Amino acid sequence: MAESVLISTPFTAASTAADVLRDLDLTGVRAIVTGGSSGIGTETARALTAAGAEVTLAVRNMAAGDTVAEAIGTSTGRARPQVARLDLADRTTVARFVTAWRGPLHLLINNAGVVTGGLERTGEGWELQFATNHLGHFALATGLHGALARGASDRDGARIVSVSSTAHMRSGIDFDDLHFEHRSYDPQVAYAQSKTANSLFAVEATRLWAPDGIVANAVNPGGVATGLQRNFTSRQRQSLDAAEAAGVFTYKTVEQGAATSIVAAVSPAFAHSGGHYLDDTQEAYTVPSDADLAQHPHGVKEWALDPATAERLWAVSTELLCARVPQSRTGRL
Repeated sequence: MAESVLISTPFTAASTAADVLRDLDLTGVRAIVTGGSSGIGTETARALTAAGAEVTLAVRNMAAGDTVAEAIGTSTGRARPQVARLDLADRTTVARFVTAWRGPLHLLINNAGVVTGGLERTGEGWELQFATNHLGHFALATGLHGALARGASDRDGARIVSVSSTAHMRSGIDFDDLHFEHRSYDPQVAYAQSKTANSLFAVEATRLWAPDGIVANAVNPGGVATGLQRNFTSRQRQSLDAAEAAGVFTYKTVEQGAATSIVAAVSPAFAHSGGHYLDDTQEAYTVPSDADLAQHPHGVKEWALDPATAERLWAVSTELLCARVPQSRTGRL
């Protein structure tokens, strides 16, 4: 069977978010950017605002969010983004955010993420990286499905951008021990599992929601030095340095790192096509699940695009989120 042709764009690894948005008018587009108070999230929000979009920063730290929103408004000459509290590890705040949202939604940029140096759990006992990076965004997106469907009907489609990572190549989904209750904890493996989950979400969300005009795609922003690395252990830093030295990645600026998210959000090539994984502003080629990372520093592993795994993860995630919220406060312990 012939392989499908990968979707390409006129942009490159060196392109910036501003390059992608040049000459585009996003007036009337309503967008949410999670983790918009720092790093790639801030630049994604700034670029969308500069193009005329109405942006909401969904953040844990409201003070930081307000500071960033003010700076974005000043630097772009546009209306400052709205700021709303969202802690992806706390189901209560996710539910409040969803309940408070009014009107259509055209772009949901699931950008926020967390990296831990050791095992941390939510109030439910869930491993924190999986709970934040995947389950929190899953709850947010499913809760906002109605708003996205309304957005799709008034602007010929709505899009979700799920920020993944090359780290996904380290691990698939261990359905027998999602939360490291039995195996020894490795924060790099846990992060990798959550990033694979981000890609699988895009696959199943598109399958289920494309009839509603909603598509989702996963993106790898590339190597960008941000606050995400603040909790790295010495082993994690050594691994990152070794990967850079081996040519697995080259550091980008935050402007370049945000470009692939913006491509997935606005490029006509992905307007009605989802379930893809983008790398350096292009759809990535697929590599076998048993491929060695050193030999395949780019691309997407088969396990991150597998439809059956995506369907199973959706069912498991739904079941987890339907469980009773514990009486103790959810979030970081």
